[in-house]
Amino acid sequence: MRGMQEAVNEGKMKGKILIVEDEPPIREMLGYTLVKEGFAFEEAADAEEARALITRSRPDLILLDWMLPGMSGIDYARRLRADAETRDIPIIILTARGEEADKVRGLDTGADDYITKPFSTKELLARLRAVLRRYASEDQTAVIKIGGLELDPQTYRVSAGDDVINISPTEFKLLHFFITHPERVYSRTQLLDHVWGQNVYVEERTVDVHIRRLRKTLEPYSFDKFIQTVRSVGYRFSTR
Repeated sequence: MRGMQEAVNEGKMKGKILIVEDEPPIREMLGYTLVKEGFAFEEAADAEEARALITRSRPDLILLDWMLPGMSGIDYARRLRADAETRDIPIIILTARGEEADKVRGLDTGADDYITKPFSTKELLARLRAVLRRYASEDQTAVIKIGGLELDPQTYRVSAGDDVINISPTEFKLLHFFITHPERVYSRTQLLDHVWGQNVYVEERTVDVHIRRLRKTLEPYSFDKFIQTVRSVGYRFSTR
């Protein structure tokens, strides 16, 4: 494992990427591509090395190989998402497994995107930039209060007064998006793109399922009415 590689021009460094990949030639190729594009990077051959690096210095995004020695990339992604300290770090899964079921399994861990090997450097960079843009588009840490609801993105906690509302990570993301984009109507496709991410292989009816679950979660506190169905169009969040 090498230390952090910095772009030649530090003033234009676009962020730090952690590469978790057990094959040295692939790590070298990825590192060269990132530095050329103005990114810094660190590299790890397995989840244990990655954990130590993240503890020392938090990356802006993780490129995570599925097939790692010891703990698999999929299992490590789940651990990252379950830890309050790392759950909001963007993750892109890298794998040679291209079946739809594998893609769904990878994305269900909470990964932001999934790239099948072999891939072009142009595709990798385009997806990397897209994920970073989505995370940079809004403040991921500020506590949000609206209509009696309070959301804390750092802890993934939702509360109503003194009551903590038990909510899943996906429902939290959906509610967070609604609250930060009130009154505007979003179609199912738009919600998939914003909440689940582009290039994610999820059916539109999945949105309806999560909307129903979210409403059921909020119903005891009378907040379910804030999530309104706009017939033949989609959904909106409104306290009116």
